Amino acid sequence: MLIFLARTCRRGMITKPVQHDRAIGPAQKTGPSFATSVAMTLDLAATLAPFLDPVAAAIVAGGTMVAVILRTPLRDLIGGIAALGRLPRRRFDAAGLLEQIAALGRIARRHGVMALDRSVIADKDVAAAVAAIVDGQGPSEIVALLQNTRRQRIERQFSAIEMWTGAADVAPAMGMIGTLIGLVAMFTRMTDPSAIGAAMAVALLATLYGAIIANLLCTPIAVRLKRQARIEAVERLRLEAPLVALAARERPRAAELVHAA
Repeated sequence: MLIFLARTCRRGMITKPVQHDRAIGPAQKTGPSFATSVAMTLDLAATLAPFLDPVAAAIVAGGTMVAVILRTPLRDLIGGIAALGRLPRRRFDAAGLLEQIAALGRIARRHGVMALDRSVIADKDVAAAVAAIVDGQGPSEIVALLQNTRRQRIERQFSAIEMWTGAADVAPAMGMIGTLIGLVAMFTRMTDPSAIGAAMAVALLATLYGAIIANLLCTPIAVRLKRQARIEAVERLRLEAPLVALAARERPRAAELVHAA
């Protein structure tokens, strides 16, 4: 018996255990997680489906847009929409402009005020003030110029804020209008039980949409624009003193150059 076992071992009749563990590919590793994500998405869609009604959304969103368009001039309307591009920006800081004004003062002291005419200034207000200084304007003229540009900017910013504040005021009213439309539709279909549910959904969801648009969209936009405008107005006040000082120092030299020309 022992001799037989020895012979079978030498002949390879006793095989190695089969390894069932195979390498798992990237697709197999990500398969369960992808399926879980799809299932969660479908579950979320099924949860939110009762809160989606195109009729109520059209009444509230469409009515709010129409009301804003009717009560806002076209120029202010375009400015209010364009103001959305300022929301992701960082808060306005005048430190960089102050450094540039100081550098312009050093250039004017060394090479004359006419050398400032070739300077590249990105900020429109500072560029207009420097151009006025090169033309020989005095401190009082520079102060009036800066105040005028500040007033125009505040007016543009206030128009954008007013548009979004008005939209926040109109949206709940449009929600109430949608509620009334839904209730009227429900009362006129009391004989058809299958149509009561859709009309009731319009009545309830219209109020919900109006509150969401007003408090989660329009009001936050208006508040952020107002905060940015306030910070910018305060920061730009810091630019007035160095520009006026530059005008006071360089006006005699600029006048001499103008008379000589």
